[in-house]
Amino acid sequence: MNIKHIASQLEQTGYIVLDRPLQEGLLMRLSARCRDDGHARFQAAHIGRGGGKQQIGSVRGDVISWLDATDITDLAFLSWMEELRAGLNETLYLGLFDYECHYAIYPAGTGYAKHLDVLNGKKNRILSSVLYLNEDWQADDGGELDMYDGTGATIIATVTPNAGTMILFLSETFPHEVRIARSTRRSIAGWFRVSGS
Repeated sequence: MNIKHIASQLEQTGYIVLDRPLQEGLLMRLSARCRDDGHARFQAAHIGRGGGKQQIGSVRGDVISWLDATDITDLAFLSWMEELRAGLNETLYLGLFDYECHYAIYPAGTGYAKHLDVLNGKKNRILSSVLYLNEDWQADDGGELDMYDGTGATIIATVTPNAGTMILFLSETFPHEVRIARSTRRSIAGWFRVSGS
């Protein structure tokens, strides 16, 4: 992991797309963990927080499962992200305090409408991350992530959800959306946060 390169790109543009930064073995184990075990682990995702939290399938169609630090595979990923957190703090002085993340499965026919990764009334998410877990993803499978400029009017990057690709971006700066997937789409979505969460 080249922390200086990541930090430099974040400082210049506010986002970076990394091509397979994780070891292949860990990537394969994470992909195996991101399966819908008959809804034993995965539950419908919600938007909002607290009393305003609700599940609206037309806005967000994924099911999620928060990573579990007692699972050896999840812990390996969380440890990798902890190394990234510490390195970014040392380089950019971001004051990142912790990291939270969940597996996300988008069934065919679902996506996530344009949004920011900042919860209403609680702007503690600083840096968002998405790691894709889709082997053999085809161009017509859809499910791309569109990143918009700060106004939300212009697409500045489109990321195909190929296995191993990771994107990091400033949570409060870039509206983004998940295009409708035509195949089951798997990823890990997460957020580095500042203290006070």
